[in-house]
Order: sequence, then C-alpha cells, then structure tokens
Amino acid sequence: MAEQTVNKDIAKEENLVFKKTSVLTDKVMHYCPGCGHGTAHRLIAEVIEEMNIQSECIGITPVGCSVLMYNYLDVDMQEAAHGRAPALATAVKRLMPEKFVFTYQGDGDLAAIGTAETIHAANRGENITIFFINNGIYGMTGGQMAPTTLPNMKSSTSPYGRDVKMMGNPLKMTELVAQLPGTYYVTRQAVHTPKDVRKAKKAIRKAFENQKLERGLSLVEIVSNCNSGWKMTPLQANEWMVENMFPFYPMGDLKVDGEMVK
Repeated sequence: MAEQTVNKDIAKEENLVFKKTSVLTDKVMHYCPGCGHGTAHRLIAEVIEEMNIQSECIGITPVGCSVLMYNYLDVDMQEAAHGRAPALATAVKRLMPEKFVFTYQGDGDLAAIGTAETIHAANRGENITIFFINNGIYGMTGGQMAPTTLPNMKSSTSPYGRDVKMMGNPLKMTELVAQLPGTYYVTRQAVHTPKDVRKAKKAIRKAFENQKLERGLSLVEIVSNCNSGWKMTPLQANEWMVENMFPFYPMGDLKVDGEMVK
C-alpha cells in the first residue's frame, strides 16, 4: 500500500506543470486584480529559487505600490525612503559584495523623486539589479500624473490629458540609463501574456546572473497596467497598454553585455 502511494506521488510530480515557488510567502497580495506587480513578484521569486540564491538575496523597496514587497518574498528586505533605493542598494552591495542586491521600484519612485539616485548609481556602474515597473501613473497615491505619463494621457492631476507644453514630455528613463557607461544590461519587457512572461523571466535571470560578472548595473523595466488608476477593467487596461504604452515604450533589449543594441 505504501509503495502504491509513493508511485502515485511520483506520477503526480512527473505530471506537475506549475507550482508556487517557495520564495513567495502565503500572504495574500494587496495589489488590484489584473495588476502586473503580482506577476513580476512571482517571476523574481521563481528566478531566485531556480538560481538557489534565496539566502544570498537582499531586496530594497521604497515608497509606492510595492512598499509591502517584504510581505511576499521570503528573502532579506530593506525599506528605503522614497526614491532612495539605488543609494541604499549601493551601500548594501559595497558592504556585502557577495550578496545579490536588487531594487524594485515604480515609475513615480524611480523616475521622479529618485531620478538622481537612479542616474548616479547607473553612471557609477554599481553592481546591482534594478527592477522598474512602469505603469505611467502614481498608482498608490491616487492616480496622479507621473514623469512617465504619456502625452494627452488623463490622470487625477491631468484630467484633460497631459499637456506637453505645460507639463513637459514623458521621461524615458530606460533609454536614458542605457546611454550611461556604467550600465551593463538594460531591457524593457512586459508581463501581460504568457509569451511576454517568459521573456521577462529570462531578462530577470540575466540581470541577476550579471551580478556574478561584476560588470556594472542591470536594469529591467516592465511596462505594466494600472487598471485602477486608468479607470479601466484589467482587460481594457491591457489593450490600452498595448495600443498606447508600447509604441512609446517599445519592448526589447536596449543594451546587452555593455553594448547598445542597434
């Protein structure tokens, strides 16, 4: 009887298609239904497990939708002041260079109050990994216009759409960071389809693996939706993202192994 049970368990394992990574905790995520944050969290957790670096990882999260990331990933985490994650990650990595250090930041954090920290950490070539979630809006604090908000895109502080003459152009942080000599790998991905999820996971793994090479900073941007801030259903938000965000923030690698992609 015991042998039959063991055989059944083996058969189940062989037929297993998917299971939750042990790096994710059992706590229910607070993200809005349809948000890309949950998928991005899972991918990072899966890569950490597959690389067997759970005990060697230190994550830095600042203010924003991802402020509670420490509840969901079973790795050492440190909170940073708004926008200061790259500065804190720099200190952690320099003190413990053998650790895998990453930041996880939204566009309101990384591209607004944290612009200086992002640019200078990248320019110095700090050997850290930055995960940048870009949904073109301040998601946590009420849907205000962010530096990444598209021209004519509506938000709670631009109810008639972003007027470029008055409010300036959107800031393409990933393109800007890719130009800096201290960056080694810079890419833009998405997580709204299975195909894109697979590509994003490969990018996340490559970014972590680059820390072993000690060649400089890796940044993975993930263009996501904010159906709550955009006042849409998740399906509508994904469609709007593809039609409007992707042409302005095109998918793909910008810099690989220290060389710009033509």
